[in-house]
Amino acid sequence: MSTPTRVRAQRHRTMAEAALVELQEAILTGHLPPGAPLRLELLARTLDMSISPVREAVRQLEALGLAVHVPHRGARVSDISIEDLHDTYEVRLALETLAVRRAAEHFGDEDAAPARAHLDEHVAAHERGESREARAAHTAFHFALYAASGSDWLVRLIRPAWENCERYRSLSLESRIWHDRRREHERILAACIERRPDEAATELREHLAVTANLIARQMGPGDLFA
Repeated sequence: MSTPTRVRAQRHRTMAEAALVELQEAILTGHLPPGAPLRLELLARTLDMSISPVREAVRQLEALGLAVHVPHRGARVSDISIEDLHDTYEVRLALETLAVRRAAEHFGDEDAAPARAHLDEHVAAHERGESREARAAHTAFHFALYAASGSDWLVRLIRPAWENCERYRSLSLESRIWHDRRREHERILAACIERRPDEAATELREHLAVTANLIARQMGPGDLFA
């Protein structure tokens, strides 16, 4: 591949990544609500990009489950439902507890330092009222723990379920006491640092189940997980 071609390919990837970030944020904040059409021309104008990187970003949204392709009509934002909520959290409960259990078996200082830094930034951003930064730091904290499992497969499998749940998680935030969430994160991290795999998995499972149940109550039917 010639140098100009490589430069163009890199620029395309960078713009597609930027488009993906902005479209994800629009979906998570409700600016692109469930069912909203993802019209490439309109999105390209809004993002001040050409259609090509926007098309790639929409494909990535489909891979993450945040968008679906409708034959002859194009892509739209995925719907939310109690069934989807249950299925997605059921997957997360299985995969993320496995990942944190493995992480806690051999958690070291090199794992604790980035996890602590992300958790501190999550708290600081929340207290500053910066919801986007707080959400990014929260994600980084959890994935720092999962990466410490040493399993690239687990991390890759967790990612789409996590991204889908981010659309739902905002429904739990107002009814969830901030200090409770903060203490849950601290307990999960402490169990990893102290290499207590069973406790780390139990704390994480409770953390996820409480969030899922709060969301379910907001949506109507009540608790999904005991």
